[in-house]
Amino acid sequence: MTEEMYSVEQVADRLGLHVRTVRGYIRSGRLRAVRIGKQYRITAGDLDALTGQAPATTRVSGHAEVSSIVQVDGVDRAAADRLGTLVLASANTGHDQAHPLRVQTVHDEQRHRMKIIILGDPAATAELLHLLDAVLNADNGLLDREVPDA
Repeated sequence: MTEEMYSVEQVADRLGLHVRTVRGYIRSGRLRAVRIGKQYRITAGDLDALTGQAPATTRVSGHAEVSSIVQVDGVDRAAADRLGTLVLASANTGHDQAHPLRVQTVHDEQRHRMKIIILGDPAATAELLHLLDAVLNADNGLLDREVPDA
């Protein structure tokens, strides 16, 4: 079974946009397209993804996502680097590849504060939060540091 494909002009007409706008969406990665010769073709599924519509033949599963922000105070640059490496390594191993954990870390050197932002599946997020809790509350030397008073 082949999926219906649209030209840039057809997509622009369907969405009420200018052709250049649709091409811009393709170049920026906002709209997936396949280049065939000198022209782009967009699948119905990719068009649905752009517009936020679920295809008529697809049942929407009950997938949930959790967003968490963990703030760790009293962290110098070296400790933040070690903790960030641990968190990112854990997030990138052993989880459902269809719904990967997305993690970002930010360190504020002036305040000696680190924030860890986690987006993902509730169970995988809980595992990562348990790991963080164990590391932050353990006497394992990972975050041993002397931070000067500000």
